[in-house]
Amino acid sequence: MRNLKIASSFVLAASLALPMSVQATEQKDSDSSFAERTYGFNGIDENVVASSQLFRYDSGLVFEYPDAVRGIYVTGHSAGGSRFERLLKLLDSTDLNAMVIDVKDDYGNLTYKPAEDSPLYKKDIGKPYIKDPRKMLETLEKQKVYPIARVVVFKDSVLAKQQPELSFKDGDKVWENGRKEAFVNPFMKEVWDHNVEIAIEAAKMGFQEIQFDYVRFPEGFEKRHETLQYSMGTYAESDLDPVQRRVQAVTDFVAYAKEKLKPYDVDVSVDIFGYSATLPEAPGIGQNFSKISENVDVISSMIYPSHWTSYFGIAKPDLEPYRLITEYAKVENAKLGELENPPVSRPWLQDFSAPWLGAGNYLRYGKNEVEAQIKALKDNGINEYLLWNATNNYTEGVDYTP
Repeated sequence: MRNLKIASSFVLAASLALPMSVQATEQKDSDSSFAERTYGFNGIDENVVASSQLFRYDSGLVFEYPDAVRGIYVTGHSAGGSRFERLLKLLDSTDLNAMVIDVKDDYGNLTYKPAEDSPLYKKDIGKPYIKDPRKMLETLEKQKVYPIARVVVFKDSVLAKQQPELSFKDGDKVWENGRKEAFVNPFMKEVWDHNVEIAIEAAKMGFQEIQFDYVRFPEGFEKRHETLQYSMGTYAESDLDPVQRRVQAVTDFVAYAKEKLKPYDVDVSVDIFGYSATLPEAPGIGQNFSKISENVDVISSMIYPSHWTSYFGIAKPDLEPYRLITEYAKVENAKLGELENPPVSRPWLQDFSAPWLGAGNYLRYGKNEVEAQIKALKDNGINEYLLWNATNNYTEGVDYTP
């Protein structure tokens, strides 16, 4: 998927060719005689179909996959506002080469207004943050910036309030977490299709990769899965225990989305909690690192030092970015090494400070701390990464290819 593909339509056309006519036979032996006839092929090769340009959508934009993706997160507001020029200059003057741009944000809104002929138009979830997504992508094409569309999946307050039956209810109200955020139900195929529809539109625009975020149940769901009201859809008939049902639903969504996106020639990536790679599976939220990894082109673990406890025997992880990333990379490399076809590893790194950890527990992150994380990945054979800063204010003067 990451390389440019060569059309195989001539193979497909040849394999589908049939004789113009078939000699008529007596009715009494037509069934048996026709069943025995062959036409030079045993069946349609699904791989040929999948790679054929006859089944590929062409956005008209051309992007080369970089030597290694080194990207930054960009909100819809930044992508559609004056900050976009500043971020383009950052990429133009450094070894950064990619942007992960919000297409569906953390609330469930689209960051652009769909056209009237779009199937998303009537859903009334578009916001005018990015006035002209196509023009933005044409600019990225000209600047040779690799575009990745971020689609927040199951954290979706907008859809939860529009259709409470697709969410989790606490009594007669849609359940919200402590930050007043609502989630929609990963068991529901209607929720899957809603997000896949958005991903397809992003692919048609010209985005080269769809990155799904919040591909999980709400944090701590294992503590409330018996008290909230929600549908299990087809998983209600499953023989699996509650933990495995959640894991199956999340994994099934990823596999389903990847299959649906095949005709659009985009890579599929998933953001995942870093600690998911250190466990057989995360029981509450339904994330199994290995199972998700088997169904994506890229896996992006969020391994910000500020978000760890003393997992690796590091009492204050935020103070030791190189050591923390190194210890994580060892675990992830071992986990991916067990897979027959592992995805590209492209972790999320920290380019922000975490004062909420309290005095003595955090560092003011700058050039040295960002470079330490990048070097830790590189020292462990991981060359791709993404930088997260929620406000898109990235550290200046960083060596992005140490």
